Amino acid sequence: MNQFYKNLALWLVIGMILIALFNIFNKPIATQSEVIFSDFMDLVGKGQVSEVVVQGDNISGKYTDGRSFQTITPPKDPDVIKILREKGVRIVVVQPEQTSWYMNILISWFPMLLLLGIWIFFMRQMQAGGGKALSFGKSRARLLNDKKNKTTFKDVAGVDEAKEELQEIIEFLKEPQKFSKLGGKIPKGVLLVGPPGTGKTLLARAIAGEANVPFFSISGSDFVEMFVGVGASRVRDLFDQGKKNSPCIIFVDEIDAVGRHRGAGLGGGHDEREQTLNQLLVEMDGFENNEGVILIAATNRPDVLDPALLRPGRFDRQVVVSRPDVKGREGILKVHTKNIPLADDVDLKVIARGTPGFTGADLANLVNEAALLAARADKKSVSMPDFEDAKDKVLMGVERRSMVISENEKKTTAYHEAGHALIAYLLPGTDPLHKVTIIPRGRALGVTQQLPIDEKHTYKKTFLYHNLAILMGGRAAEEICLGQVTTGAGNDIERATELARKMVCEWGMSEKMGPLTYGQKEEQVFLGRDFNVQKNFSDETAKLIDLEVKALVMGGYNNAKDLLMKNRDRLEAIALALLDRETLTAVEIDEIIKGKPANGEGANVEGGAEEPSKNILGAVADKIKRKPGLGDAGDFVGGGFPDPHPA
Repeated sequence: MNQFYKNLALWLVIGMILIALFNIFNKPIATQSEVIFSDFMDLVGKGQVSEVVVQGDNISGKYTDGRSFQTITPPKDPDVIKILREKGVRIVVVQPEQTSWYMNILISWFPMLLLLGIWIFFMRQMQAGGGKALSFGKSRARLLNDKKNKTTFKDVAGVDEAKEELQEIIEFLKEPQKFSKLGGKIPKGVLLVGPPGTGKTLLARAIAGEANVPFFSISGSDFVEMFVGVGASRVRDLFDQGKKNSPCIIFVDEIDAVGRHRGAGLGGGHDEREQTLNQLLVEMDGFENNEGVILIAATNRPDVLDPALLRPGRFDRQVVVSRPDVKGREGILKVHTKNIPLADDVDLKVIARGTPGFTGADLANLVNEAALLAARADKKSVSMPDFEDAKDKVLMGVERRSMVISENEKKTTAYHEAGHALIAYLLPGTDPLHKVTIIPRGRALGVTQQLPIDEKHTYKKTFLYHNLAILMGGRAAEEICLGQVTTGAGNDIERATELARKMVCEWGMSEKMGPLTYGQKEEQVFLGRDFNVQKNFSDETAKLIDLEVKALVMGGYNNAKDLLMKNRDRLEAIALALLDRETLTAVEIDEIIKGKPANGEGANVEGGAEEPSKNILGAVADKIKRKPGLGDAGDFVGGGFPDPHPA
């Protein structure tokens, strides 16, 4: 607002000056005819002049017919006034105009002064801060001073260890003598590392709210500009501001934009980003003392940062902000739902258990989607079904009920998903089923979703074998029940092949190939230090790897096929229920497999009672006639399974 009023006052002054100049130079000029002096005297002698106005050597007047004239008399001619009086002409004498000296100076120097003023104005615009043209050398760090909507550690949940580390930094700033009396020194830098959405920037805002010290915030990309040397200049200016406001905190978000490993550029020319990094290294730990200036940076790519940036003395601490566990997710849900009216049936513990792998941003999105769904239904509070629907929307995609699917494709999808679901149910040690649907969601025609009970950081060999069988269960069900295969298993086959190759080449889970790693990851400097796999084994070994990968995938496929053939009636029952209801929960699938009614009819497919089972198979035969050559499943993604290898 201050800048607005300054600009307004400037333009008002300019406007007043222009109006004054207009009034000075815009005097009305009467239309008068010029006559020579001799003709003027002849007209006076003839009595045709009625009155004159004498102003120095200038005479203007009117003829007897009302016309105006003007002329110039000879200097100091005494006869003019005498002749005018003899002829009875009315004479008016006016003092000659005297132009002031300052007006003379103004008139003569005005163009030069105007150009000089315009030049000074534009030079002031091009200098100083803000968005001015020549301010590219200034730091674009923003000083946070928002006391109304400030974030504190109460608004941060799920990262207790990171909060403890950062709380110590705040205590360093508030009570430095508490640590200095024991010889401790304040850390120079803290690097927040973690996947996207885990709350690194939120932690930085919480530090700004907790510490009563100046807090400068800037993005890593703000240092880099199109001009050479701008990045280093901005780093210097940033730390100069920090020294003036010491003690203070400087937060650099996405520091990998300027902190990437040096020597990663193309060619041997000068690299502006490297110069910016060099200046940052010097400012953090060089000859100059930056006591009281703490640099906090955040990145999700610590592997590409320069080693000189990560050494103690620059970034003394690396705080890992990981994905929250069950308890952390519950705390995050409490933070995001504190301003949302919840129904009595909402249990945040259940939601937390059902969202493994979710980050803080994912949970915030889940709560927001649930609130939008409740508002769409004109509810006064958000209930548990809203959270379940929101979770399905986030995990599996939006339902595409308007998508036109033929009965043949719908039937193929039902058997495909039934194969996935039954294998996942029968194999021990796999993640429990959560939901199966043949309603198109996202890019998939159907989804079988599993949710792990707890967090997994390492995976057993048997778990991966079973996941291969689950992935191939859809293709096996199509072949058994429909007598054909479709393109619907394309994504399943791709994921199974990738999983099997990692088991052989990275995790040493092949008995023939042994516990060796095949394929070396090489960091190519000319490719920007991106990872490139180099073949460090012979062609014979490559052939053996291919055979082992094929054996693993086919082993999973044959395992799935055997299980489905032994439980053909259960597979048919699940497929029929899917065609009837389109979506089945884990409880409903459990009831179908155990022989409880799932479609309004007796369905005892387990133990002793054969007749109800025949009734179900008869219903299936009546409603779904199994013929070869049914419609193609399209570009189907039979997903919903967790990535079977750790990130």
